[in-house]
Order: sequence, then C-alpha cells, then structure tokens
Amino acid sequence: MNERLSILELVLNASLAVLLVLLILLLLSVVSWVIIAQRWLVLSAAKKGVLSFEQRFWSGMDLSQLYREGSQMQQENMQIVGMENIFRAGFKEFMRLRQQGSGDGESVMEGAQRAMRVAYSREEEKLEKHLSFLATVGSVSPYIGLFGTVIGIMNSFLGLATQAQATLQVVAPGISEALFATAIGLFAAIPAVVAYNRYSAMLDTVTSSYITFSDEFSSILHRQIHST
Repeated sequence: MNERLSILELVLNASLAVLLVLLILLLLSVVSWVIIAQRWLVLSAAKKGVLSFEQRFWSGMDLSQLYREGSQMQQENMQIVGMENIFRAGFKEFMRLRQQGSGDGESVMEGAQRAMRVAYSREEEKLEKHLSFLATVGSVSPYIGLFGTVIGIMNSFLGLATQAQATLQVVAPGISEALFATAIGLFAAIPAVVAYNRYSAMLDTVTSSYITFSDEFSSILHRQIHST
C-alpha cells in the first residue's frame, strides 16, 4: 500500500513536462492494447478462414456450387473474408469473360488473375491495418520515456542549485520521477513490439496461403479453359 501511495505521490508531484510525457505514454499504451486485441481477432479469424475454405474447396465440390454458397452467405449478411474473397473475385471474372466470349483463353486467364491480385491486395491491406501503429509505439515510446527522464534529471539538478547542501532526500524524488518516465515508456513499448512481431509472422503465414491458393486456382481455371 505504501509503495502504491509513493508512486501516486511521485506522479502528482511531477513537473508539468514529465506529467505530459506520462499522459502521452499512457494514451499510447491504451490505444496499443485496443489494437492488439482487435488485430488478434482479425488475424485469428483469417487463419481459421483459410483452413475452413481450403477444406471446402478441396472437397471436390463444383466451383459454381461453391460460388453460389458464398453468394447465399452474403444474402444472409454473413461476412466473407480472406481466401474466399480471392476465389470469388477470380471465379466471377473468369465466368464473366467466358460468357462474353472476350478474346482467347489467355485473355480470360489474365482477367481472372488480375481480379485475384486486386482482391489479394485488399485482403492484405485489411490484415495489415494498424500494425504500423504498433511498430511506431514500440520504437518511439522508449525515446519519449527517455525524454521524460532527461527532464526529470534536469529538474533535480536545478533543485540542487538552490540547496545549500546536497542530500539524498533532495535528489531522490527527481531521480525517481525521471526513472518512472523511462519505466512507463518501456511498459508501453514492450507489448507493442511483441504483438507486432507475432502479428507480422501470422500475416506472412496467411498471405502466403493466399498466394499459394491463387496459383493453384489459376492452374485449375487454366485446365478448364483448355479442356473445353
């Protein structure tokens, strides 16, 4: 209880500059934790979506039936994300060009692949959203805390200048205030860095699955063109 009270008193008695630093770091930490939780839900759903759709895709189901199932899910306001969106974009463009009789088979394939690349870019953008903020917090927070530390130490030495005798009781509050700013900076930075590295690895895994699927699906469409 005494330790908590001393920390509270330390914060309340801090200089305006150090208080501002602490508030900025606290805000960055809160926003980071919100993003960490939100990105975990998004990336976890994307990984599950890959496994679920691949199981349906490779089950031998007719591609048209698979596309119709997705359309029905959309009509029921069910969200379609990730790999299935790439499939739907490519298959929709493939069927549209074939029905129009637009050019030869290679033109149809180029159109389908272009549609899948656009869909892939959109899905990748959704997964990468806010990750750069975590990287920024992880790299900047320690420096913001260090800035607060420098200010606190400067205030301590300025306080010494007005004292006839330098004692530990005079210096200790300012030094503690300075080190507390560094600690809060690390508290904000460490979770952000860990989450960024973890989510970057998850993102690479998911996007690699998207790329592999796009290549395999293109091969299937290519065989369909040349088998008719």
